[in-house]
Amino acid sequence: MFDMKPRLNGVPQLTSGSVCVSGAAGPDAGCSQDGVRYLSVMWCKASKKKHKRWEGDAVLITRGRTATLKDMEGKDIGKGSGYKVSTLASLSDGETLMIGGKEVEVMGIISAEDFARGRCFQEVQVEGPVSKTAPPPSRGPGSKAFCSPLLSGRADHPGSNPEKEQTCKPRHDPLAAGALVMPRPSANHQWSNNKAGLPVVDVVIDPYLTTQLRPHQRDGLLFLYECVMGLRAVGRYGAILADEMGLGKTLQSVALAWTLLKQGPYGGKPVAKRVLVVTPGSLVHNWGAEFNKWLGRERINVFTVDQDNRIEKFVLSPLHSVLVISYEMLLRCLDQVQKVEFGLVICDEGHRLKNSSIKTSSAISSLSCSRRVILTGTPVQNDLQEFYAIIEFVNPGILGSSTGYRKVYEEPILRSRQPGCAEEERVLGDERAAELSRLTGMFILRRTQEIINCYLPPRLDWTLFCEPSPLQRDLYQQLLGHRVFRACLQGSTQTHTHLACITALKKLCNHPGLLHSTVKEKQASGSVENTLYDGLAELFPESYSSGGLNTADSGKLLVLSDLLSVIRQLNPTDRVVVVSNYTKTLDMLQDLCVHMSYTFCRLDGHTPTGQRQRLVDGFNSPYSLNFLFLLSSKAGGVGLNLIGASHLVLYDIDWNPANDMQAMARVWRDGQKKTVHIYRLLTAGTIEERIFQRQVAKQGLSGTVVDLGKKAEHTSFSTSELRDLFSLTDTLCLTHDLLNCSCSMDGSAHAVEEEDEQVSARPCQLGRQGDRGGAPQKPLSMSELMQWRHFSGDTHTFSDPYLDLARKHITFAFQTTISHTAP
Repeated sequence: MFDMKPRLNGVPQLTSGSVCVSGAAGPDAGCSQDGVRYLSVMWCKASKKKHKRWEGDAVLITRGRTATLKDMEGKDIGKGSGYKVSTLASLSDGETLMIGGKEVEVMGIISAEDFARGRCFQEVQVEGPVSKTAPPPSRGPGSKAFCSPLLSGRADHPGSNPEKEQTCKPRHDPLAAGALVMPRPSANHQWSNNKAGLPVVDVVIDPYLTTQLRPHQRDGLLFLYECVMGLRAVGRYGAILADEMGLGKTLQSVALAWTLLKQGPYGGKPVAKRVLVVTPGSLVHNWGAEFNKWLGRERINVFTVDQDNRIEKFVLSPLHSVLVISYEMLLRCLDQVQKVEFGLVICDEGHRLKNSSIKTSSAISSLSCSRRVILTGTPVQNDLQEFYAIIEFVNPGILGSSTGYRKVYEEPILRSRQPGCAEEERVLGDERAAELSRLTGMFILRRTQEIINCYLPPRLDWTLFCEPSPLQRDLYQQLLGHRVFRACLQGSTQTHTHLACITALKKLCNHPGLLHSTVKEKQASGSVENTLYDGLAELFPESYSSGGLNTADSGKLLVLSDLLSVIRQLNPTDRVVVVSNYTKTLDMLQDLCVHMSYTFCRLDGHTPTGQRQRLVDGFNSPYSLNFLFLLSSKAGGVGLNLIGASHLVLYDIDWNPANDMQAMARVWRDGQKKTVHIYRLLTAGTIEERIFQRQVAKQGLSGTVVDLGKKAEHTSFSTSELRDLFSLTDTLCLTHDLLNCSCSMDGSAHAVEEEDEQVSARPCQLGRQGDRGGAPQKPLSMSELMQWRHFSGDTHTFSDPYLDLARKHITFAFQTTISHTAP
């Protein structure tokens, strides 16, 4: 007889016979190429008692004459050496070993692959098809005869009720043309979730919504349904929808909520009675509008919490099935929200939950609802602890405890990314990263905007390198020679000093007036001495005033001024969005609008929440009188779809390419009818060009991706990086120089010598400036940038009538077109 031992990862183990966790058998099973063996064991403290008190499961690793014992969190709990090689090599099921004051008994063999991927530490069961002939679990003596849950709702099924089945029909016709039918639950799922033995009914998405869904949205809805119903991983009901902006995350969420409120696979009973949507305060009313837009006010009652609608009304009202509340209000009203039973929780802009210790995460986690969906267009990219936090929020426990996650995944992955790591560490880290990606990929869906390109008009992207004005050059050189900058280059470790220098250079690139106002503020307070602004006032003309508009003092402002003038002349009905990271820059752009008599509206962090959507709707109206929309890049979220404009100017650049990509996509959204023109302005040879190079090198020009292997953008820099940043190059375009491109710079095909490979197949390299007198740093692959068209400022025409007037202030330009392609 076999003796059942404690469970390992939820699977009963046997103490005799040939057992192998991964299916391998024999003494050499699970042995890696270097002779390392991995065994599943039980352990207890050393004792001479006949009946052992086993403490728990563990993993035993043997190598040569040494053995290491790890608990199920991957932590070392015992080590031993000096064993006979033959003893460790022949350990098999049922045998025991003493190690570090602990006694272990072998339960089975773990394959090298399962250890490398960390599967031996996991408890995740993937839901899948189960044989209908598999015997049902034993119900014990005296229990009723087993009656399998109805798989198809047929009347001839044992124990079925024909009268009940006739009343349990699908809400919508699953055979109708274009019907979107959700997958049926497996036999295992039915056994766990259909205790009443209700007939299985097809869940069909409301045709009213189905006609609105594009193919990728149908796929997304299918994914969300499988996740929240526990059809992908046993006992896990969370999902993360990480689509890029513009792909319809809101519509997919509305369709999911409506489906669960009205339908369910068992007897057709609704899965959820009420749905909670938690969102940033500025988007509460947007969500209410989205539900009404896609479903109509007569179909669903949405309760949005604000000054006029208190949460108490929702708790007492049986009429409202959806509650939309801000993160801040949820904390205030947590006691009342906890009184309500929600069947689904949707968290918009869910990346703010990346810290599990904050009150917001704790508050939402305290709700009894296990079906949780996070929506985010900017998923956590680099920090593995933040990644764990959002995974733990949607599917608690799926990656084990925090300690176990750190030992099994985070530490091996981070070690494998170190420059001097051993080959064994690198391989293990890669395997653990692949397994982490596989595990989380079951409930994370990420699609890029390329999916919807076929539904949008063409988009022309221009990156314009603007010639700095004489005043900008003088101030730039003065700053670079300042003792504060020199201290940074001589090894100063004060991060705030580095960032202050970078900020000063970025201000100067936008307009010298921004620097002048800071200098005057410092002088007025008597604190200008011993700062990097000391000595700058003498370079400004005596009559200079930062309050007035000096267009000629900024290369970028000259280009913008000419560009706006031409757009106004050629197409008076066209509108323009101008985006900046800084409030002071928006003030300057507002002065330009007043000076040029341009009508405009403005949205930034100071804009009241209640006015945001009115501004957007008013600007998008065909009757709007505003020519310009001044927008802060920090103002994000649903609702900022500025399709009333067909031109967008990104006035300054951000370290994070995701922010720039999001800003540039504001006008290229569903509903846009005109060809879209995007202009990104950079001051040639300055820090802005270096930031641009890092953007492209880091992620390419196609946008952001979830990549756990890349390092985060640091707020501290090495000396060589600072030397690269703190320099001014007198060239048309440093980026093009570093490409070593031999094109004629007139937008035509690149000139390639006969012995060279074709440009499309040749990985162009962008070299970075190295230390002075030292070897250049490793080049960064920039092949995608080579596919853009290259123009110098001397080109007779840019083939863009809007830019021809501004050409005299542009030193170089890159241009690409995203055209309509068939789906």
